[in-house]
Amino acid sequence: MEHSASCRDLSTMRERFDCLTEAYACFLMGTCPSQCVACVIFSGLVPGEVRECAPSENRRVNSAELSYISVTLVEKITSNLTSRSLSPAVTLYCVEMLTVLFQDMDLMSLLMQQFQAEDQIISHLAAKTVSTWVLYQLHKSGTVSPVWQKKCVQAFYISLPGPELDTCLWSLNEVLKQLLKGAHREILGKLLAAFDSSLSTLCSKFLPKERDKTTQCLVDLPSSSSGRWGTTFCLLLDLLELLTACSVICGAGICLESPRMTYVHSSALLMTISCSSEYFVKKRALLLLKRAVLQKAGEDWSLGEVLLTGLKHKHFDADMSVLSQSVLTAMATDWLHSVQVESSSFFGGTRCIRGKEGQKPDCVMLRAVSLLLLKSMELHIQTAGGTGVDSATEVSGYLQSLWGFLRRCSVQLTENTHRCCWVSLLFGEQDDDMMETAKALFSIFLHHRMCSGLDDFAVLEAACASGCNPHCHFLLLLQSISFDHSILLDFLISIETCFLEYFVRYLKFLRADWQGFTAACGRISSPHFHLSLQQSVTALCAADTLKVTCKGEPDRVKFSSCAQSTGVTSQVGRVSLAAGFHLVEYDSSDESDPENMEVSQDEPAASVCDKSTFSALDVKQEISGPPVPIRQKQYEASDSTGLLSRPNSTLERRAEGPSLLVLQSEQTSGPNMAPQPGQEAWETLARAVICMSELREVVTRLQTNKLFPYNPSSLLKLLAQVENCSKLSHLLHFNK
Repeated sequence: MEHSASCRDLSTMRERFDCLTEAYACFLMGTCPSQCVACVIFSGLVPGEVRECAPSENRRVNSAELSYISVTLVEKITSNLTSRSLSPAVTLYCVEMLTVLFQDMDLMSLLMQQFQAEDQIISHLAAKTVSTWVLYQLHKSGTVSPVWQKKCVQAFYISLPGPELDTCLWSLNEVLKQLLKGAHREILGKLLAAFDSSLSTLCSKFLPKERDKTTQCLVDLPSSSSGRWGTTFCLLLDLLELLTACSVICGAGICLESPRMTYVHSSALLMTISCSSEYFVKKRALLLLKRAVLQKAGEDWSLGEVLLTGLKHKHFDADMSVLSQSVLTAMATDWLHSVQVESSSFFGGTRCIRGKEGQKPDCVMLRAVSLLLLKSMELHIQTAGGTGVDSATEVSGYLQSLWGFLRRCSVQLTENTHRCCWVSLLFGEQDDDMMETAKALFSIFLHHRMCSGLDDFAVLEAACASGCNPHCHFLLLLQSISFDHSILLDFLISIETCFLEYFVRYLKFLRADWQGFTAACGRISSPHFHLSLQQSVTALCAADTLKVTCKGEPDRVKFSSCAQSTGVTSQVGRVSLAAGFHLVEYDSSDESDPENMEVSQDEPAASVCDKSTFSALDVKQEISGPPVPIRQKQYEASDSTGLLSRPNSTLERRAEGPSLLVLQSEQTSGPNMAPQPGQEAWETLARAVICMSELREVVTRLQTNKLFPYNPSSLLKLLAQVENCSKLSHLLHFNK
């Protein structure tokens, strides 16, 4: 009776709008409104319940605005109850009002009717409010709203693109996102069980498993609903990604079909990428498959840390195998030729490329295609266990197809003759994807080496021809970060990349193939990567001997180096962290050594030249001429090869105290002479070893001070073994 009296007292739209506005303000301040507004809210959603006023009395209020604020107020109250952010008195008031609305007045049915509204604003607000109420009920009683479930299941079974299906998809997606963020495994299991059958039907209609060449794509639906296909399909792709993330959260306890839909329908998704007329649909489907193969579904919704805690379900290996086989089967049927890559895009869409600007392809698409193929190859190698020359030839064929696709789409990649540089060129701005790519290529390389039956140098030459030489990838990574060990430390500490796994595997390989590493240094250091690995080794052997001078500390050599600019790094640019900004400031600790840990943020990215320490060389002190100091601040742009590319230059660091540390090469010619063959290779090798040596020292110090997030003992052992390889290599070289 009290509610009815309130409604009768507020008979005009203006009065009810002002009442709801006042109530909303009260909830924002954490207080109760002066009167119950349940009846006012309900009347705002029922047409014909409110008397129209004169224009002067009801100047800016209409029925749509009254509906908007009514639905928004319900959503605000429900979300506050779910988050438990209200005081006890306000909580009791809200619970009583929602009980009246949803039980006595059946507000849920009224809101569900708005799912089909032509007004997209009220349709969206209704879906948002319904989703919030469903979440509140799930948290409170663990039950799924029967009205909401019935409406969504019916729409999924019909599977007709339109406002109703779109709203139901959006509502279910919103509920799943919120449950995933809280990692509510039991509630997720109940929700998925309620929709499992209908979702399977929905996916089967939009993504049929079998589709021959005569079957039309869903893009070309003849009905009037075809115009909404893109929106509906993207909502379905969001749902598939959420379901894939659910399979990780629920882990071994899941035995439903819907969380596996992305893998089961992977072939249809690949077909959609080929035949869809909507570019954003192609891109969205490709990114879904990329995240599925990387096991990163849901990362765009801040679910990364939650997903790390998940366990693999019992069908995980089989599902990943199905996905990889679908990709490789599509590759065998020239799927790459049908993949469309437009020009570079931005938040406003895509733009036409003018002639002077040059071709700038959509690198998001190129990276997604590359990672999808490489990870599929890696999974195929791990699961199939193929051996022999045929297996190596098959893998090489896939790589050649990928390389042809990338060259066809990117002028920048076409201009480089050394194929190993494509990883840095394409993934230079995406650290996580670059590490995943390097790790996959490393697995592919090891498989090729095992199956090909070639000798070591022939294997490395073939790897360079296919763009998968792990030594080249690691050296190009170091060049892209200016051989800055602190950036490697950032990678080791960060959970956003797989660098630790990749780095440990590579170091194990490096200690067993030092000669291949030195040969790669020669090839990377050559101006246009024109030398073969065998020629690089010959040039290294013919190079002048580097003379190392150390005053004050005979067993240590310190020098200050500037970024070496090469043919590839000039195109790649620098990784954002190379500008001196790191995830952690390691010199902020009182226990840190400021001299060894100092990283200046004032220096430009091209001269991130930290104070490097090289303990691996144990050679006699030889000075053939007076040192010529070269300071970092005097580094000129005309020296395009960097200070270390000069064979007759002297790098000097003057530190406070009696120690004067000098690295000097033999003075045999004028300072402007061209570098001797192999000289740059030795300098690149030295900088790489110094970078790893410094990394070992700083990790050791952090471990000693108990500041490192995990036990790095195995990593430190590998780094020490690499230093020993370098030391032995130099001793053998100088003893010749």
